[in-house]
Amino acid sequence: MRNISKNISRLMLGVAIPLGTSAITLTSCNDFLDLKPLSEIVFENYWEDKADVESAVNSCYSGMLEDGFMKNLYIWGEMRSDNIVYSKSGDDINIQQIIEENILETNPNVKWAGFYQVINRCNTVIYYAPEVAEKDPNYTESDLRANIAEATWIRSLSYFYLARTFRDVPYVTTPSMTDDDIDGDYRIEPTPFKTLLRQLITDLEAVQGDAMRFYPPSNPGSKYYSSRRTGSVRASNRANTSRVTQIAFYSLIADIAMWLEDYQTVIDYTKRVIDFKANLYRETKDEYPSYVSGIRLAYDKYPLILEMLPGDTESGNAYREIFGIGNSFESVFEIYGQDQSKENAILNAFVQNVKTGAVLCNVYSGLYEDAFGTSNKYFKYTDSRMCENFEFPIPEGSMQIQKYRNDYVRYTPPTSSGSVPTVTVSSTYYPNWIIYRLTDIMLLRAEALIELGGEENLAEAFELISAVYNRANNLNEGSANGLNASNYPDQTSMRQLVREERHRELMFEGKRWYDLVRYALHDGNNESLISTVLPKQQKNANRIRIQLKSQDALFWPYSERELDMNPHLKQNPAYITNETSKK
Repeated sequence: MRNISKNISRLMLGVAIPLGTSAITLTSCNDFLDLKPLSEIVFENYWEDKADVESAVNSCYSGMLEDGFMKNLYIWGEMRSDNIVYSKSGDDINIQQIIEENILETNPNVKWAGFYQVINRCNTVIYYAPEVAEKDPNYTESDLRANIAEATWIRSLSYFYLARTFRDVPYVTTPSMTDDDIDGDYRIEPTPFKTLLRQLITDLEAVQGDAMRFYPPSNPGSKYYSSRRTGSVRASNRANTSRVTQIAFYSLIADIAMWLEDYQTVIDYTKRVIDFKANLYRETKDEYPSYVSGIRLAYDKYPLILEMLPGDTESGNAYREIFGIGNSFESVFEIYGQDQSKENAILNAFVQNVKTGAVLCNVYSGLYEDAFGTSNKYFKYTDSRMCENFEFPIPEGSMQIQKYRNDYVRYTPPTSSGSVPTVTVSSTYYPNWIIYRLTDIMLLRAEALIELGGEENLAEAFELISAVYNRANNLNEGSANGLNASNYPDQTSMRQLVREERHRELMFEGKRWYDLVRYALHDGNNESLISTVLPKQQKNANRIRIQLKSQDALFWPYSERELDMNPHLKQNPAYITNETSKK
């Protein structure tokens, strides 16, 4: 790893040094994320020097913060899942129809323009940046390769969301001159689902080695923070988790490969992510232990932020680091929303109408029934994730979603079933949106190991799942209160365990519906998905059951506008009725 922690130290002393062969000479990594984004895709005559490319790359990142992109990360990934119900006080019929499985092609939330705008910005960088390298000697070959890698990753992520949502979508790699021209240039035949996923892996693997491995801290002294509770100073460079790095490539490739059921590729790439984080932890701990004082190397392999710091009596440390402060040690990539005048875009767009104050969606009550008791089928009473996801004390009637709503969550864990803790929270206003973090990657690896089968693979998978579970329940390895391997003796029981742990760990993070769809495709039928999501439905349950039996219904309809604009699109058969388009 070329001793990353030493580089951190030397930069703290004001000595700038490159890191490995992928180091590039971009504007200060943190300053980059604060650049004013371009309002639209730039024209051909814009591309003159290095600063033009950096602004265009920043536009790719900032495009992910726009409502047409950001809002749909949650709507597409959560609203149809078993996590969400519609609020009785809600005032958005379009959200209600999605939650109640009555999705129409006229619903504005099925529009994909925001994603294709980001894709077009990425295509523009990839197309024009090489011209700048010929004009500006300060724009080096390594700068060029790194920028193309960043744009390729963001483009691939955008296509991955589109494919998981709509199945077959148009795949374009050449730019339009402006955002307004996208409609015409993207009127092509959609690429079949698996063909597109394989192409994305090809695209990513072609440039993954050009991405930055690690962004050393810049502006020593101003890019560090002290823990409000421990006083320990730790390195903080948000570019390592809000700009694309090599481990972001590894994570995205692994995720796509999981949908292709290419489990060996998943295992190979997730190992790279875990090893990178573990090596960074070890090197930093050896030389600057205070930087990682709140992290523990579970099973001597997995560096996880502690829920409860040593000597403390309250849980909530991991939540604060990951979701409150953001850009944590465990993060792989998150969309940077802080200081972007996007005042809790997550809360405003997904939970509550900022104009009217009406709550749009709530937590499905089955998730928190008998919380801290013995009959809750999702969480053990010691699980910290309950207090991070739910309101306490539990309100009468509906419960609002809490994850991403709070800057911190603090409580003393119960020592016995039925003991409800007093929870202290503080609201947050500018949260980042996490795309990948370490425990997500660990659980993807566990799932792939389980699917390959074999005693050694199942044993490693159990260890991975246990590490995630133990952190949430403040347990060490081998604790009698931890998961018991004898309860999961075969592939079938282990498969169910990893699916349950992904649900607990990634709840309300825009992952759940995609996981349910992937499980259904793997199983070859939709029965498990139906039995999972149907209990939340308070009406039309029989109609929804019949509707969801079709694999087509797992994906979303093309919007009316896209069907009108692109004659090559044919509506998903699950959404063709007498009242809607028959294209």
